[in-house]
Amino acid sequence: MESIARYLMLAGIVLFFIGGGMYLAAKFGIPLGRLPGDIRIEGENGSFYFPVTSSILVSVILSILFNLISKFWNK
Repeated sequence: MESIARYLMLAGIVLFFIGGGMYLAAKFGIPLGRLPGDIRIEGENGSFYFPVTSSILVSVILSILFNLISKFWNK
């Protein structure tokens, strides 16, 4: 039960930093979600939005961040 609590706390910390990063991105005017390559189709009856470029950018940043954390965690 103790290990589950650690993972939940770690997940909470990670979500806190992701939320803070998104807040700062919006505060400094970084157009996350409105980058070139994000797909937006608007019609009469509805709309479809798929942030391809934003997803790739977030994936690269998180991969770099988690690799750095794992290098320092294993020492």
